[in-house]
Amino acid sequence: MKMRAFQQGVWGDDPDSCGLIEVDRPVPAPTEILVKVAAAGVNPVDHYTRLGVAYNRVLSLPFVNGWDVAGVVEEIGYGVTLFRPGDRVFGMPWFPRQAGAYAEYVTAPSRHFALMPAGLSFVEAAALPLAGLTAWQMLVDVGQVQAGQRVLVTAAAGGVGHLAVQVAKAHGAHVIGTARAAKHRFLESLGVDEAIDYTTSDIPEVIRDVDLVVQMFGGEQALQTMTCLRPGGLMVNSQGAWTPGMGLRAAELGVRAAAFLVEPDAAGLENLGELIEAGDLRVHVDRELPLTAALEAHELMASARTTGKVVLTIDHEEGQ
Repeated sequence: MKMRAFQQGVWGDDPDSCGLIEVDRPVPAPTEILVKVAAAGVNPVDHYTRLGVAYNRVLSLPFVNGWDVAGVVEEIGYGVTLFRPGDRVFGMPWFPRQAGAYAEYVTAPSRHFALMPAGLSFVEAAALPLAGLTAWQMLVDVGQVQAGQRVLVTAAAGGVGHLAVQVAKAHGAHVIGTARAAKHRFLESLGVDEAIDYTTSDIPEVIRDVDLVVQMFGGEQALQTMTCLRPGGLMVNSQGAWTPGMGLRAAELGVRAAAFLVEPDAAGLENLGELIEAGDLRVHVDRELPLTAALEAHELMASARTTGKVVLTIDHEEGQ
């Protein structure tokens, strides 16, 4: 059987190098599930992967982009006990290997998925996995956030940032978030205690003695943000691979720094689902676009001006 997928033939930004084509529909191996994709979240890593500057050591062409998936279990492979056909699931399968979320169907290990939280739409669920797991793992698994701690979230109105703010608040932290002034009201609606305009303020000058930094930018900016930490405080840097000298600078300042890359994590998805159902977490979708507009979605993400997430919706052809 065939399906449609948004496939890329050459690394780079040439729009003619990718497009919607027909490919063989995958078949679930033992312990895998086949998911009929209803929506696929878009993340900055999708854009940079397309350009050929991120994680290509585990990817090859032709390549179907995307890792955020929400949809319905169509078929289960031998040995699967967690799900059955008809279940509504969401996940971030295979990352950083190819998941192929920009397609009508995806196969992956069943334990890369979780049941969708009650009341969540497919679009909202597709916006959650990669960004939500990044926020959860940075704050909880690595940062071990505690009630009463002062937490700085950079790019707090972005896809990861707006979820990290809420995860930190749900754990009782005092949250400081950076964003342009136009987005401060949005941050306040999420529970941010202090909103700082990074375009008019020198962050290391105005923010001091925080326990934990959730850092969304690498390079010199990350090195400077380390000075916001109290002695012994921790920066968890999602762009650590692009921050040379991070460990040395942390030692000089008497703080700690950890480079981070998100991993598939069903337990983390379940924890995020519990926060959703308790009313402590909501995902903000800035824009919905059809699968055919994947390149437009990438440009939106690359602009760094979106609030929350961009999601592609999958309109299955009749009979698919």
